Amino acid sequence: MSDAATRFEATSFAAACGGDLVRVGSTPISGGAIDSRAVTEGSAFFALPGERTDGHRFLDQAVASGAGALVVSTELSAERVEALAAGGRVTIVRVPDSAAALRAVSAAYRDRFDPLVVGITGSLAKTSTKEQIAEVLGERYAVLRNPANWNNEIGLPMTLLRLRPEHEAAVLEMGLYTTGEIALLARLARPSIGVVTAVRGVHLSRAGSIEAIESGKRELVEALPADGWAILNADDQRVRSMAGHTAAGIRTYGFAEDADVRASNVVSLGTQGMRFTLHLDERTYEVATPVLGRHGVHNALAAVTVADRAGMDIADIITGLARPLQMPHRSQLVTAGPW
Repeated sequence: MSDAATRFEATSFAAACGGDLVRVGSTPISGGAIDSRAVTEGSAFFALPGERTDGHRFLDQAVASGAGALVVSTELSAERVEALAAGGRVTIVRVPDSAAALRAVSAAYRDRFDPLVVGITGSLAKTSTKEQIAEVLGERYAVLRNPANWNNEIGLPMTLLRLRPEHEAAVLEMGLYTTGEIALLARLARPSIGVVTAVRGVHLSRAGSIEAIESGKRELVEALPADGWAILNADDQRVRSMAGHTAAGIRTYGFAEDADVRASNVVSLGTQGMRFTLHLDERTYEVATPVLGRHGVHNALAAVTVADRAGMDIADIITGLARPLQMPHRSQLVTAGPW
């Protein structure tokens, strides 16, 4: 696949946005930004309104940084359009909702590629599980993952716009603010493997009930295709029960005796990590990993299960588990992260 797959021209970009093409620019459009300081040559700048500021205040800065397109939701005067067009270089598209346009563009862009997509959600350990899965898959595949906590209706589309032809897999954390959001993110990303780590009463006052949290997390497995895989935490009964809500195949992981992928003989190596016996389809392997604590082993089991369903060799999986995790700092993109 050529690099042309990463670019839009003005007309196709406006169509993907679902907006009106106000000004046709000559610059090929590739990538996206919601912060004018993150604009790179040719990227689309989506002017999002916010609680603290409004992206429309930074259109000039985006153009000065090399934006190939501006996506706006306010009326611009003819004079303003001409000034922002930068001599015909910049495409300008007007939409009813800039955030909705970002999601629509990311979905159209994702459709140009065919990576293995793994979605991860849960009340606990989403980010650490994402990182562990990405490290293990990285032994075989070129992997894209969410930067930091880019796991919501803004961050996940921004991550999808980072897809490139060389990416063979995308490991995508999916957070939840309200019921229906995981379903939306799954429609954008179209995962074939979905991992649910836990259902807990985190942010219970926001969710309303543990049942609402369970329902929201379950949307990931409900979205999986029949030839996909739901990877479920066998140590969490609410997660286990999701097996009855998907057309996909089921694989479980954890410390439970009946888990498809499980660990026994877990021993702490102090600051060197953990050692455990891995049980995988009636086979056993001795594994050492630099992660700390039983929760780190639990994340490793999720990664083993995903990698096994992705067709990886056990030697590569164990090598991937030996990689140190570089946990990201929290992003400034989200001030109150989804759960």
